[in-house]
Amino acid sequence: MHIFTIGRRALLGVLLAVLAAPFLPVSASAQAPQSRFATINGVKLHYLIAGKGDPIVLLHGYAETSHMWRPLIAKLAASHTVIAPDLRGFGDSDAPADGYTKAAMARDIHALVAGLKYPKVKIVGHDIGLMVAYAYAAQYPSEVDRIALMDAFLPGVGDWTHVWLLRDLWHFHFYGKTPLALVAGRERIYLEHFWNDFAADPKKSVPEKDRVFYAKAYAKPGHMAAGFEVFRAFEKDAAEFAELAKTKLPMPMLVLSGEKAGGSFLIEQGRLVASNVDGVIVKGAGHWLMEEAPDQVIPKLVEFLNK
Repeated sequence: MHIFTIGRRALLGVLLAVLAAPFLPVSASAQAPQSRFATINGVKLHYLIAGKGDPIVLLHGYAETSHMWRPLIAKLAASHTVIAPDLRGFGDSDAPADGYTKAAMARDIHALVAGLKYPKVKIVGHDIGLMVAYAYAAQYPSEVDRIALMDAFLPGVGDWTHVWLLRDLWHFHFYGKTPLALVAGRERIYLEHFWNDFAADPKKSVPEKDRVFYAKAYAKPGHMAAGFEVFRAFEKDAAEFAELAKTKLPMPMLVLSGEKAGGSFLIEQGRLVASNVDGVIVKGAGHWLMEEAPDQVIPKLVEFLNK
């Protein structure tokens, strides 16, 4: 009797599993992004990966991590393999003491992509991520199908010092021992400057749950120092980008810029470094395009990347 009861229960379990099967994820493309790690150039990089199809690389900016791309990943993963790394020094990636020129960071991402066996990608970058995306495309132009840049600027291109030296952008020059000591334990206060002051409306900027997530990520040992090194490297980036910009990018470029943030500046820079540029001002938005104007930005990116 006891054996019969166990057998009947097992049979019931099998029947329930069969009935539920049509409602379970059938492949990675139907699942949430997977969190993975790879050691690249001696640095452990964390990345999110989802979907199946031609690859798209998404590069986050300062005050965020790969987490920012989750709403876009959900729209792309049905027909693309989407790879969203944490740049060196950010998120769950290692934070070495150096290697923060954008060309060097681009080489990290290129090595990651090569390790995943993708010979050609589409690439998107926001803020610092757009600088890395440009450096990737400029160093490996035959390996980039198309590129999208989102709200910030390119060091060394055109009148870039007009932005770099703006009084309100003091954080570009805020690095070293004393700034690190001032920010230690106060990471959230420091990051609020970015989330609030660069938004058209702070109430429509990065949401609270994401602020908690990012503040914790930036409080990890070495990560705030890494972020400061990203800014310290701008002068070297400028010299390298000025040289790279002598050869225009041949692939299609989409530039999205917030009406209440960068305005037309990045679009003008894009036309200095690429020959096929579509520039779009995102109406009513500040710097945080994915959070402030998802209904404008996500469809535009999906349309561009699906071509």
